Amino acid sequence: MPDTPRSEVRLVSPAQVAEALGVSVEEIIALAVEGHLRGVRVGTPPRWRIAEDSVTAYLDEQTEQTRRMALWRQSNAASFPELWGTGHVRRPD
Repeated sequence: MPDTPRSEVRLVSPAQVAEALGVSVEEIIALAVEGHLRGVRVGTPPRWRIAEDSVTAYLDEQTEQTRRMALWRQSNAASFPELWGTGHVRRPD
């Protein structure tokens, strides 16, 4: 069987992720259980380890979701004259 290249997956503890994000270890474990972060339980007794790249992907996803919500709120607050560039502007900045 030929050797297949394997990508390096760096696993970190929930405590390391929690410290970096400024949240509790319980929140990180909950994110792993819910499937938002890729994690595995290893060892005896089993301990959680989180794939480092899944943390980056999760943060990117959250940033994009926040950006979209901000755009949605901004579009709901805009008046039609502001959008079309004619007429009275309700709330000039």
